Amino acid sequence: MRHGKKFNHLGRTASHRNAMLSNMASSLILHKRINTTVAKAKALRKYVEPLITRAKDDTTHSRRMAFSYLQDKESVTELFGPIAEKVAARPGGYTRIIKTGIRLGDNAEMCMVELVDFNELLLQDSDASKAKTRRSRRGGKKQEVTAEAAPKAEAAVEEAKVVEESAKEEAPKAEETGETEDDSKKGE
Repeated sequence: MRHGKKFNHLGRTASHRNAMLSNMASSLILHKRINTTVAKAKALRKYVEPLITRAKDDTTHSRRMAFSYLQDKESVTELFGPIAEKVAARPGGYTRIIKTGIRLGDNAEMCMVELVDFNELLLQDSDASKAKTRRSRRGGKKQEVTAEAAPKAEAAVEEAKVVEESAKEEAPKAEETGETEDDSKKGE
């Protein structure tokens, strides 16, 4: 019986599966992103994330353990070098799976697996989003002045100043004649 055994065998023998995951992990570490099927990507995530966590502690033992999984000196060097430096502050979740559609030949669901801290486009977007401040719900549209509305707003401000100045000039004239504002309105 296989009750409760949720391990995905990926249609391969154990040795074939281990070799495939080792090669995929080496490619992911060297190239920072690879395209594969969703099932393989999920299996790769379980395979490579403990290796990246182990790379945070740069000891001879952890290097040998990583080499036993990867079987590639270049990828071990890359893992314990730039990758370990970038993920030092991250507590986990080093990989991202982005679904890209289906493969035409066999309708397999395809995806892209990438290391989270090495995607420059998303890192730039997150920096830009951090720069924004939180706005309240009220008055948000009034504060935003578009480039087209800016000259109109400046003209309205100047017009308001002219009206205020003319009102100030009329007020002393009314005081000289001894009339109040109500009297001047009645006469009109």
